[in-house]
Amino acid sequence: MPLPLQPTPLSREQLDSNFAVASSGENLKWYDARQLQVIGQGWTPEVLEEPFARLPARAKGVVRDPVWQLSRHSAGIEIRFSTDSDQISLNWTVVNPDLAMDHMPATGVSGLDLYVKYQNQWKWLAVGRATKSPTNNVKVIEKIPKQGMRDYRLYLPLYNGIQSLQIGVSQEATFHSIPSATVRPIVVYGSSIVQGGCASRPGMTYPALLGRWLNVPVINLGFSGNGQAEPEVAQLLAELDPQVFVLDTLPNIQAPEVLERVGPLIAIIRKKHPKTPLVMVESITYQNTFIQDIQTTRPYLSNQAFQSVVKPLMATDDAIHYVPGDLLLGEDGEGTVDGVHPTDLGFLRMAQGLAPVIAPLLQSTEI
Repeated sequence: MPLPLQPTPLSREQLDSNFAVASSGENLKWYDARQLQVIGQGWTPEVLEEPFARLPARAKGVVRDPVWQLSRHSAGIEIRFSTDSDQISLNWTVVNPDLAMDHMPATGVSGLDLYVKYQNQWKWLAVGRATKSPTNNVKVIEKIPKQGMRDYRLYLPLYNGIQSLQIGVSQEATFHSIPSATVRPIVVYGSSIVQGGCASRPGMTYPALLGRWLNVPVINLGFSGNGQAEPEVAQLLAELDPQVFVLDTLPNIQAPEVLERVGPLIAIIRKKHPKTPLVMVESITYQNTFIQDIQTTRPYLSNQAFQSVVKPLMATDDAIHYVPGDLLLGEDGEGTVDGVHPTDLGFLRMAQGLAPVIAPLLQSTEI
């Protein structure tokens, strides 16, 4: 006797309509993001191989290939625009077919994150959810009250590259790019944590949080697993002219590499920027090491080596600032997804720990 047919399981969207993604619809005007203000790139578009890359084309073959490939990810890059539209749609095509990771959602890996300036504060407004590869076309917000022009900032994917991006608004809406910022940025160099693993949204990384809180542009040069303080990358960092360098590489180098590379990294930057503040960040404490002999763990050993290099330099260089890593994620073990990579809570805590150090070092912020 044949078994009775089982009903087809309902999808998440059928079970709960709040999980549905709205298509962008029609009768929209579309604007190419390449023609708008792009924040978070240290080099001009003319020297980039791709429109939303993070290293200049000439770095290819100079830096290691993993660094080059990761530089094609658009982590930290944002688009600024202003419109009075009552709705906003996004159409974007990503480079890599893998939209998510096993410990990081597609909204952070391949999605877009929209903020609006509201009552003189940047407030989260909508997220562009990447549900298919390579192109998504999504209405992210509608029914915006028609109360004049509003300023927006759109964060690009953290662990994917962008081939193309268009912003759609109502046919009758006014739309224009926000003038380029004249404020010198903060440059943050480091590991997967700097790049954004494992934030749920691109706007939730600690570099992005610092950018909004301190009202200053931020250049994110995090290279997942490959923020290894190499001289080739140090030379590229030295080409930039930020208000502050934040160097957060220790999760990617062990104690011998710390002793070998951190001093030269500082020296290369100092050759061109003798007075620019350097914020040297220890490795976070891995959140499951409380049960181990802490003095045998990688973060502890790397931090001990870091101190032995950096603290003597601070005696003669008062523009070097040191941030211990043991409390950056808090003490309750709730700040990571896997003991190492922060959740949104972990990134919030890191930003809260770093902001008081960086804020007094800034000479100017955006208005």
